[in-house]
Amino acid sequence: MIQRMDVITRDDRPWGFYEVLLTEPGIQIKRITVTAGKRLSLQTHQHREENWFITAGRGMVTNADWVYTVTAGAKVQIAKGAKHRIEALDEDVVFYEVQIGDYLGEDDIVRLEDDYGR
Repeated sequence: MIQRMDVITRDDRPWGFYEVLLTEPGIQIKRITVTAGKRLSLQTHQHREENWFITAGRGMVTNADWVYTVTAGAKVQIAKGAKHRIEALDEDVVFYEVQIGDYLGEDDIVRLEDDYGR
C-alpha cells in the first residue's frame, strides 16, 4: 500500500504553492504546484542542487543554457549554481523537488528575473 507523506508546512506564492514533506540535514523534499500560466523566478542556488520529478501537467523548463518542455514522468537535474525555472503552460504543473546540499534555506535563492517584483 502506498502511504501519503504528511505536509510539514505549506507556503502560498504568487505562482502557486509548495508543501514541505521532509526536512533532514542535507535533504529536503517539497511538492510544488505551479498554476497554469505562471512561472517561478529565474534563479540560482549557491548551497544546493535540485532534482525535480514531474507528476502532472506540462511545463517549460530553463536549466542552465537549455530550455525544454516537460510532462508527467520527466526528471530534471539542476546543478548547484545553475540558473533555472519552470513555467506551467496550459495546466497546473506538479512536481516533487528533492534538494540536496549543506544549506537548504529559502534565503539561498538568488533571483535573476522575477515576474512578481521580489
